[in-house]
Amino acid sequence: MLLRVALAVAVLVIFVYGLVDVIRTDGRLTRGISKPAWIVVMIILPVLGAILWLLIGRPRPAAPQQAYRHPTAPDDDPEFLRNLEVRRRNEAEAARLKKLKDELDAKAKDVDGGKGKHENDHDTDGLK
Repeated sequence: MLLRVALAVAVLVIFVYGLVDVIRTDGRLTRGISKPAWIVVMIILPVLGAILWLLIGRPRPAAPQQAYRHPTAPDDDPEFLRNLEVRRRNEAEAARLKKLKDELDAKAKDVDGGKGKHENDHDTDGLK
């Protein structure tokens, strides 16, 4: 009697596990037959369907993907180094542009300063 109950529970567990696994699996990944067909097989042949699903229909495990490990130091992180290089270039370009602007402003001041005296001299002569 106890053996029959244990066997019935085992059959129920295998059936439920197999059916839930079929339902949760992406339809494009099933092997052998389509996902709806696997569900029908599981309902018609509960234990045999579950065993067939686990042996034949279940997707093969993909090659183990290596989890991304965070670098231990900033100089081990390629993205950090790439951003650092971009930042360095941007700062150098900004310094170069500032230097050029300062030179241009200095030249403009020299030119305006020289013209300003001559124009002022003419204006004062005209007013006197």
